[in-house]
Amino acid sequence: MIEISRLRKRYRGRTAVDDVSFTARPGRVTGLLGPNGAGKSTILRILLGLDAATSGTASIAGRRYRDLEFPLRTVGAVLDGTGAAPDRRAVDHLRWIARSHRIPRARVQAVLELVGLADVARQRVGRYSLGMGRRLGIAAALLGEPEIVVLDEPVNGLDPAGIRWVRELLRGHAAAGGTVLISSHFMAEMAGTADDLVVVTGGRVVRQGPVADVTAGHPSLEAAFLALTGAGGAA
Repeated sequence: MIEISRLRKRYRGRTAVDDVSFTARPGRVTGLLGPNGAGKSTILRILLGLDAATSGTASIAGRRYRDLEFPLRTVGAVLDGTGAAPDRRAVDHLRWIARSHRIPRARVQAVLELVGLADVARQRVGRYSLGMGRRLGIAAALLGEPEIVVLDEPVNGLDPAGIRWVRELLRGHAAAGGTVLISSHFMAEMAGTADDLVVVTGGRVVRQGPVADVTAGHPSLEAAFLALTGAGGAA
């Protein structure tokens, strides 16, 4: 599972994350919600070892990310973009990642087919649309067949069919016993995908629990989100 405990992060005197605690459990999709600047990306960056916490802990399967010998075999993650050089072919990008984590080369073709990029795998990444780039990022995250998946805005840039595909992929991963943590601004999609929600605003958790508990007393997740965060029209 993913465990965040008393996490705090300060930047030049500004508190970006303030005493955040939550757990993302196996067999469930956990959604991280909050307006822009709420601290969601900072939480994910600390979890994945890209930033250091001022205090508190963030663990993956009981260990810090930097202590995982082959991280991609434990946790697959996508934060910003594809992580691939624009002039590199998609298939070469995935082969490089697979080699660095001692993942069989055959797995590259398998994930390309899984995300629907097998026919364009030899194109340069710079020619990809935003949605294709998102699929490539997900392919990289799934290379090591990890039990834990962490995705930031996974449906951004995808058409309706792609959004449905991501939803089914994540639900299927959780149903097989995996742990899924996603950050998203698509309220309707999150309502249909997540089992549990963690609502963050101003760097603090203001509500967490099963979707039904978070939305209790409100006509929709969007209404609950706006009431909890005071975000007005922000998303």
